Amino acid sequence: MSGSQGVTALCENPTEVFLDVSKLLITYADNILRNPNEDKYRSIRIGNPTFSTKLLPVKGAVECLFEMGFEEAETHLVFPKSASVERLRQVRETIAAERDQRLGTSKAESNPQSARVSPNPAPPPPLPSSSSAGPASATAVPMPTPASIPFTSSSVTFFRTVQSNFQHVMIYESPELQQKALNCIPHELLRSRAKERLKQAKDADPACSLGEEDMLVLDLLQWFKGDFFSWVDNLPCSQCGGTTQPSGSLPPSSDDLCWDAGRVENHYCHTCQLSTRFPRYNNPEKLLETRRGRCGEWANCFTLLCRTLGLEARYIWDSTDHVWTEVYSQSQHRWLHCDPCENTCDKPLLYEVGWGKKLSYILAFSKDQVVDVTWRYSCKHPEVLSRRTQVQETWLLHTINTLNATRQQSLGEERKKQLLQRLLVELVEFISPKTPASGELGGRVSGSLAWRAARGETGMSDSKGNAQECVFIPSESEKQNKFFHICYNMTKDCYFRLSNGQETIPGWQKGAWRTENMFRKEELDWQMVYLARTEGSPFGKISWKFNCSPVGMKIKSTSVRAFSQTFHSGSVRWSLRSAETTVEFPGDGELHSSSSLSGGKELIVEAELTGGEGEVSWQHVQLFRQSLKDTEKVLFEMLVEMEES
Repeated sequence: MSGSQGVTALCENPTEVFLDVSKLLITYADNILRNPNEDKYRSIRIGNPTFSTKLLPVKGAVECLFEMGFEEAETHLVFPKSASVERLRQVRETIAAERDQRLGTSKAESNPQSARVSPNPAPPPPLPSSSSAGPASATAVPMPTPASIPFTSSSVTFFRTVQSNFQHVMIYESPELQQKALNCIPHELLRSRAKERLKQAKDADPACSLGEEDMLVLDLLQWFKGDFFSWVDNLPCSQCGGTTQPSGSLPPSSDDLCWDAGRVENHYCHTCQLSTRFPRYNNPEKLLETRRGRCGEWANCFTLLCRTLGLEARYIWDSTDHVWTEVYSQSQHRWLHCDPCENTCDKPLLYEVGWGKKLSYILAFSKDQVVDVTWRYSCKHPEVLSRRTQVQETWLLHTINTLNATRQQSLGEERKKQLLQRLLVELVEFISPKTPASGELGGRVSGSLAWRAARGETGMSDSKGNAQECVFIPSESEKQNKFFHICYNMTKDCYFRLSNGQETIPGWQKGAWRTENMFRKEELDWQMVYLARTEGSPFGKISWKFNCSPVGMKIKSTSVRAFSQTFHSGSVRWSLRSAETTVEFPGDGELHSSSSLSGGKELIVEAELTGGEGEVSWQHVQLFRQSLKDTEKVLFEMLVEMEES
């Protein structure tokens, strides 16, 4: 079936694994096809032993269920009444045809009247592992969950991400792939430069204890960014060479899927009315050829090159949408942060302090180990911990330990001891938050200014010294739920991002996109607090921005609540706007909904303050005025319902 990524991925499994899982998938489908009105066949409990041990660990299995039409609920996968039975049948027949071919029969499993199983059958035997799949393979591990922690859809999603990354890094160990990569690297030149760089360092400081590999990392980073890889914002039009604009996605071709590009961006030229395809390749062998992309492609290819040069390297995944590499320094006995997009080494606080990212989960993946390295990249540990709500900490620790125990079964005792010693050193490092260095205070440099600004990663200040322009971009959970909700509490002077695990953002400026001539006024004699324009200013402005374009979504509907008070001739103009539409609304404290911005990618809420009389005219327009004693009242909030673009 053309475009079925799940079936394609399923077929990549060893035959014995495919036959075992395909039989179960066909049975699930047949139960619904034969009994379309029976609800019990439309629901699969995530915690069911068959699902968690037989389907979940296998590449493509759960994806096939989604392609059939199943959707995630809190504790189940559900086939809704609105789902297409014909689509279910098509996926089922595609799987059955492949199964027939592998079995060498034509009829055995292709009949939808084959014997049914109950929706929650008894636990199956463990999955067999393949000993002949080569170095890029990894034994599938069932989702490990302590009996005291229930299965949830969020933990299933998180586990699949962790397992997928842990399996993906094994491809870097392929000797054939490393040889192809070595042919792309001027390794003799880089090693020569590293020796010269080390000599200069030791001439300047005879006590320098760094090694040649440390210098090689620096030269590799510089060469990779300067000479080898290129950044893609929008591809030039393939016909006229002009500027294109992102316009949703296109279906992947069979060749795209062969190189693990399940997502293809549509870069559209309005002049030629032509689409230029940008497949987001995940196979690093293809990236050696294309040599372009964004941070995903950069980190993927760079980590391969590090392994090719014999450096111990691991792939770093950040749940707030960034990836990079770490390289182990033998001379310093520690892991070094390396971001090829930024040509940056050993500046781990760059993202939280420099870019202003609100970190939650950062995991490191190598061929032997997965490690939670979040705390290396943060100097605000309590804030980070408050945002780690996707899975329980005990579940995460148990999962990482189980995955590592399984992966390390074949390692020698000396290597296991080495990994344990390194982990202990890391854990001690994580206990004490670092102090930011000067090199970690700048904003992002990779990507266009518009792209960086849309992600809110331009840094803590612009060239004029103004406050950072905050842009709210949906998190992974907000994208999945297709909902964004944030509110501001004036008394507490804090934003609460309710749709992202109660994330808090202290300070009225920190959540604003742009402000001009505005400040927060506390009247201690009247015990009141509000936002107003600065004294002597003829006007004041404040706006908040939401952008769902970077995550492939568009706005379905918006709702905004705002409260303002005016005195004498004071005036405030509240507006909602996108690139195409502007809608005004009153600041009366009521929730105002609008579908006028439907289909847009961004939303800006703005208040413009003018008017008033005399020397205290600034005081005649007030936003969100409330009592300092009223700590729970919310007078400003934004709600956005999204849909896929």
